[in-house]
Amino acid sequence: MSRIPFPPMKYPLIAILRGLKPSETEAVVGALIETGLTAIEIPLNSPEPFKSIEIAVKMAPEGCLIGAGTVLTVEDVGKLAYVGGRLMVSPNVDPEVISTAAARGMVTMPGVFTPTEALAAARAGATGLKFFPASVLGPSGIQAIRAVLPAELEIAAVGGVSEKNFADYAAIGVRSFGLGSSLYKVGMGADEVRARAKATIEAYDAVYGGNR
Repeated sequence: MSRIPFPPMKYPLIAILRGLKPSETEAVVGALIETGLTAIEIPLNSPEPFKSIEIAVKMAPEGCLIGAGTVLTVEDVGKLAYVGGRLMVSPNVDPEVISTAAARGMVTMPGVFTPTEALAAARAGATGLKFFPASVLGPSGIQAIRAVLPAELEIAAVGGVSEKNFADYAAIGVRSFGLGSSLYKVGMGADEVRARAKATIEAYDAVYGGNR
């Protein structure tokens, strides 16, 4: 199976908006896009997630990557495609879910923790791998597993990651991150999200500069 590539973006940072409500979507997603974060994940254990994803897709400029997290079934992939989502993030490795999403043209980022899971996801055609929880594996653990993986896979560190430890992951060549509570928590307003996003981008620029 051909692998859907991870799209080029200035900031390969996926904002994880767990718990976001449809009524909050336009303001919060707008604040993130305005600051330069163009990859948005709305987990399916949020209130009315597909409604929020549809709102985000319709308002986002071309080039933004909008989709769902905590995708567990083929049926959910179909619903995601129906509302125009292009990003499929899962907490596990389900080859059927990955291949179905890829066949729909979606960027796929399944969650992995072990070499067995990582290689299974790669064989299923995943765009990249979400190493989770990165805070447990640490940069050295991810680096060790990455050594046996196809070079074209996008590698993202997720879980316990924030602007405070970008430098640790930059040292092993990881440039992509999924950022949850450091950017958004339930009930947080757009102004605070915007401020956190700006601080995140400033920290990313300070570490990576032009070396992306």
